[in-house]
Amino acid sequence: MQQQSRHRLASDWFGAALSPPLTLVLRISEEGFHFSASREAGARCHPEAREGRFVPELWRHDVVELFLAPAGTRRYLEVNLSPNGAWWAQWFRGVREPAEKEGDFSGIQAEGSPTAEAWQASLFLPHQIFGDQPPTHFNLTAILDSPQQRFFTVAPLPGREPDFHQPGHFLPLQPA
Repeated sequence: MQQQSRHRLASDWFGAALSPPLTLVLRISEEGFHFSASREAGARCHPEAREGRFVPELWRHDVVELFLAPAGTRRYLEVNLSPNGAWWAQWFRGVREPAEKEGDFSGIQAEGSPTAEAWQASLFLPHQIFGDQPPTHFNLTAILDSPQQRFFTVAPLPGREPDFHQPGHFLPLQPA
C-alpha cells in the first residue's frame, strides 16, 4: 500500500497569487501518513516552536495543516506543522468541537529546516493513531505570511471567509 497526493498551491483563499508557491505532499505507506511541505521563501514560526515538539497555537504564525476524517462519523483530526518542525494535533468530535481526550500522539515524528530563503518540514503519523477508524477523507491547508496571514486550501471549501473546519468538503483518499 503506497499512495501519494502532491499539490502546488499558487493562490490563496481569495484567489490572490502566491509566489513562490507552496508544495504540499501527503503520502500513505504501510507504516502511516507522511505529510511534507516546502517553499522557496522564508517563514515566520511561532516564537516557542521547537523541532519535534508539541506546541499549541501554531496557527497564529506560519503553519501547514493536515486534516484527516474517517467515514461514517463526525470525528476528524487536525494536525499543524510549523516550518521548523514543531507540531500540534487535536481530535474533534464535530465541527470545531474538540474531543475531551486528545488521543495518543506519542508516535508522531516531525522535523523542519527553515532558513531565511526557504523551508521544508515533514511529519509522520502512524496508522495506530486512528484505531479501528482509518481516515477516508483529507484536506491540506496552510496559513502563511504572518502576521497578516493568508489562507490556502487544497480542497475547494465554500465560504467568503477562510474556514478549514469543513470535513463535509474534504477530499477522498484514493484507494491504493
